[in-house]
Amino acid sequence: MRVVPFVVLLAAAVGLAGCGQSTGTRAVTGGLMGAGAGAGVSALTGGKPATGALIGGGVGAAGGALTR
Repeated sequence: MRVVPFVVLLAAAVGLAGCGQSTGTRAVTGGLMGAGAGAGVSALTGGKPATGALIGGGVGAAGGALTR
C-alpha cells in the first residue's frame, strides 16, 4: 500500500517539528521536513515528487504550527 510509508514519514516529521521554540519556527521546520519526506516517498512509490512535496509540506507546516 502506497500511503503507509508516506504517513509514517510524515508522522515522524510532524513529531520532530515540535522541537522549535516558536510557532513560526515549528511551522517552517515541519513544512520543510514534510516537503522533503513527501517528495522522497512519492518518488520511491512512483508518484509525482512535486505533488508529494506540496502535500507533505502543507501537512508538516500545519502539524508544526499546531504543536506546542
